[in-house]
Amino acid sequence: MQLPYAEPFKIKMVESIRKSTRQEREQWIKEAKYNLFNLRSEYVFVDLLTDSGTGAMSDKQWSEMMIGDESYAGASSYYKFLSVINNLLGMPYFLPTHQGRAAENVLFSALIKEGDYIPGNSHFDTTKGHIEFRKANAVDCTIDEAFDTTLIHPFKGNINLQKLEDVFKKHPKEKIPLCIITVTCNSSGGQPVSMENIKATSALCKKYGIRVFLDAARFAENAYFIKIREKGYENKTIKEIVKEMFSYVDGATMSCKKDAIVNMGGFIAFRDLELKKQSSVFNIMFEGFLTYGGLSGRDMNAIAQGLMESTELDYLEARISQVEYLGNRLIEFGVPIQKPIGGHAIFVDARKFLPELPKEQFLAQTLGVELYIEGGIRGVEIGALLADRDPITRLNRFPELELLRLAIPRRVYTNNHMEYVAVALANVYERRKKITNGFKITSEAPIMRHFTVELEKV
Repeated sequence: MQLPYAEPFKIKMVESIRKSTRQEREQWIKEAKYNLFNLRSEYVFVDLLTDSGTGAMSDKQWSEMMIGDESYAGASSYYKFLSVINNLLGMPYFLPTHQGRAAENVLFSALIKEGDYIPGNSHFDTTKGHIEFRKANAVDCTIDEAFDTTLIHPFKGNINLQKLEDVFKKHPKEKIPLCIITVTCNSSGGQPVSMENIKATSALCKKYGIRVFLDAARFAENAYFIKIREKGYENKTIKEIVKEMFSYVDGATMSCKKDAIVNMGGFIAFRDLELKKQSSVFNIMFEGFLTYGGLSGRDMNAIAQGLMESTELDYLEARISQVEYLGNRLIEFGVPIQKPIGGHAIFVDARKFLPELPKEQFLAQTLGVELYIEGGIRGVEIGALLADRDPITRLNRFPELELLRLAIPRRVYTNNHMEYVAVALANVYERRKKITNGFKITSEAPIMRHFTVELEKV
């Protein structure tokens, strides 16, 4: 008899979580103006709002925190971090930042000007926000297959090379400071990008003299999918695949709160020393001195260790198999999700879930509120609220995908929690025809509104 799968770790410490009543949840979400971000964490039973900074660190990471060097300049923790950037990613230079959006802020301050065009594969919300804040344009060049949630395609995060070249032909090189490849592509459903596509995108960018950067928040998960789905990589280690991925790009930004399995941190990696020097001015201005960049020494030590752990196959198998477990249970219940199942989250297709609800009533947000009321489970909307308004017309943008994301924290929940989530969502699906009203906005910020928006029922 073949032995069943078991996680490659054991649990050393637990944190109590409280089950609330439906009546309590109905009151709490109303007081939160129907914005899941506004809920207090103790009001949530299973928190799938994000996988960012919510993972459980290992004993080795906690040990590294104890020996962090808190020197303002030249800390040994910085050099430990740099060594991993050099050896694991093959990138010669880097700047630490306090998180991913800070890395974007620093890099984009050095590169992006008003009127520029930044192509990529479904830019992450903070990436798009930083671009549009600078009155530049984020251009989505994702393959069309990504927008059909029923279609099975191994690399739905891929860039459509024809779309990308059209951008290069339409605008002068001076107006395209960089192309961004997001791995895995969060906004298209946590979908990976193939090595072939990374390589081809890099070649096309070099042809037109355009820099190419990775948004590397979930680079290890992307490498795992390359290993199991792309021919020629099945016998390569994750670390070998990672080094090849980074070999095709000029640099990367990363939120270490994802695939470095820490609660805070980020960085910018560079191949070009001159660009690093240009960015250093803004890093000192916004983040801190070059050898700490808004991070404590203990954080940098934990990140360095986490980057090494997250690029081990047994860790990735455990992490992604739990996401697959939840996805497969939802498929069994008939719940429409983005297929194939992504790396860090399940993305529920709200249009197929609530087909009768008008798009103007924010379908994915409506579904997220219903799931919270049903089981105290907090997800996040990846749809029209996140898409924000057009910066010129100020009209709501309605993206091709309207998704409720259930992001799984790393090494935090058991499969019993996943079963609980699956049944709760199945219960909502059973009563979906009774969900006849969505929401309208009563208050919103001028950019990246989804974090603080206030809503009321239609």
